[in-house]
Amino acid sequence: MTITAISSYAEPMTERPTVHRNQIAEARNVLGEVIARARFAGEPTILVNRGKEAAVIVGYDFYEQALRDRALIEALEQRAEEPAADAKPNVQLNARVVREALEGAARTARDIVRSYMD
Repeated sequence: MTITAISSYAEPMTERPTVHRNQIAEARNVLGEVIARARFAGEPTILVNRGKEAAVIVGYDFYEQALRDRALIEALEQRAEEPAADAKPNVQLNARVVREALEGAARTARDIVRSYMD
């Protein structure tokens, strides 16, 4: 799968970055190259140990954005928790809308991840 690299995780992805796969021992031998691909080309490397994915090396910008995204998702999940039965109808509706949006986003994210693995 060869695709041009992205310059920033936060920008909409029109093309997928190249995803590399290396055994951990192999990646250790070319660590500088693996880091440069992640840092400058936005190309992650999946590290494999005994046939199983063990870790991923990504650029720091991608990592920071992932942390911000996780914090946002956690905040939305808190808002989506089932409100008390005596809560105002608009609070109940808002919680339901946020829950449905999170579920839809999770399905989309799973589909995107699967497409990277093909």
